[in-house]
Amino acid sequence: MIKYEVLHICKQSGARLGRLTTPHGVFETPLFMPVGTLATVKTLTPEEIREVSEGLILGNTYHLWQQPGNDIVKAHGGIRGFMKWDGALLTDSGGFQVFSLAKLRDIKEEGVTFKHHKSGAPLFLSPEIAIKIQEDLGADIIMSFDECPPPYESYEYQKKSVERTIRWAKRGKEALTTDQALFGIVQGGLNKDLREFCAKELAKLDFPGYSIGGLSVGETKAEMYEMTKFLNPILPFDKPRYLMGVGAPEDLLENVINGVDMFDCVLPTRNARHGTAFTTYGKVQVKAQKFERDMNPLDPGLETSISKYSKSYIRHLFKAEEILGQRMLTIQNLAYLKYLMSEIRQAIKEDRLLDFKKEFYAKTNYPEVKY
Repeated sequence: MIKYEVLHICKQSGARLGRLTTPHGVFETPLFMPVGTLATVKTLTPEEIREVSEGLILGNTYHLWQQPGNDIVKAHGGIRGFMKWDGALLTDSGGFQVFSLAKLRDIKEEGVTFKHHKSGAPLFLSPEIAIKIQEDLGADIIMSFDECPPPYESYEYQKKSVERTIRWAKRGKEALTTDQALFGIVQGGLNKDLREFCAKELAKLDFPGYSIGGLSVGETKAEMYEMTKFLNPILPFDKPRYLMGVGAPEDLLENVINGVDMFDCVLPTRNARHGTAFTTYGKVQVKAQKFERDMNPLDPGLETSISKYSKSYIRHLFKAEEILGQRMLTIQNLAYLKYLMSEIRQAIKEDRLLDFKKEFYAKTNYPEVKY
């Protein structure tokens, strides 16, 4: 099980500084968690993951269920033994695949019938099965099985979906046989009444933490920020809040101000593989022609294991389609988010997060959105 404590509230912004205690590590929040979908943060070894993370990473229930199979992962002692990771772990429930594989699934009260995303073979996932798989995967923190509907679905659809997600959360809680920390997931699209209803109903079930799902799935940034701001006073104060699938630097900052404690996203690693770097001065596309003869380091403001390499060299690696370039930018992007969250935590401690926000947008090219 986990323990969460609010340590300080920023007097300037209202943002939370917390301490999350898990069986495999103690972490200050807010924090960002790299995504290790298939028991690997793409291109990195566990030793490298340790360098660029706080020590808490994610695994994906649906994908590990399919490859290599949760029984094989369990035989290794869970994800931790499988990938030789000595830190903490969180797994999702497979619920997002209900959304992302929309053309391949049929949702009923019992659960969801899928077609495999590659083979087309029939699959079935329910709240109970999702819990069983996550028990086998052995994460410290696990998720309730939910539906993540598109943000602009009708009110009627969203209402039925929220009510079913709440029923599924209760079934999952009843099915849990371990001391893993099971989070409830707040859904409701962009409808504030449904979001409030879902949050309050899940709070009655007294989960050890609460996730905010169904954001960063096609809505505008302003709509995302407005929803987390709305949920801030509604979610239980003494439990961690986890905003799922959000990882752009500006989104981390804005949502911390709105009361979020935990984040994850494939964005930094995916962007890295396509040549986009997150740096202390903003987003950089390293494949640009202007860097062909640039002998300067990629990010002079951040000391990492790749700091000695020039932009010219990293650009060359991408142009030559060398995997090393992808590895370097993955290290850079995750190291930058780790650094950013550390700076945010320090600003909260010093009651100056809004000042930090002004400085952040003034010295970077990350986009500021008014809401």
